[in-house]
Amino acid sequence: MVDEPILTASGAPEDEREARRVARGICRLFARNNIWCLPEMPLRNGRRADLMGLDEKGRIVIVEIKVARADLLGDAKWPDYLEFCDRFFWGLSPHLDRACLEHPEFRPESCGIIVADGYDAEIVRPAPSLSLAAARRKVEVERLARVAMRRAVVAADPGLAPLLPG
Repeated sequence: MVDEPILTASGAPEDEREARRVARGICRLFARNNIWCLPEMPLRNGRRADLMGLDEKGRIVIVEIKVARADLLGDAKWPDYLEFCDRFFWGLSPHLDRACLEHPEFRPESCGIIVADGYDAEIVRPAPSLSLAAARRKVEVERLARVAMRRAVVAADPGLAPLLPG
């Protein structure tokens, strides 16, 4: 499941545990809806998506997880994810006030909101489909597949990891 750390800006252990719980709830919601995702997916622009996955139609979904108000308000990098997905969601802890996500700088017309805990999640604002160009989607789906396969092989044979390139 979500066994890799979801890194938070604060780096506080409790925030990281809360972020893992939020990721778990979102992964459960997505699994019920035939969306399969990977945590901590590196993007070609140097960013790292907290969760990146595919729905049953091959559309790419990215979720940026936030569990602390300061982390949410201080995040200036999130628009960099939009060029790599068809749908973008904020994944939030239930205690986090989401009112700021209605402000224009958070582009509410481009972003959905999911509220999650360690057991489940709920989409409180659907993400609109932004439709990647077909060539971009193909490249990103292939990258996602290769990373998923690599992680599966290394999970089955941890001794292989030190032998692999980058």
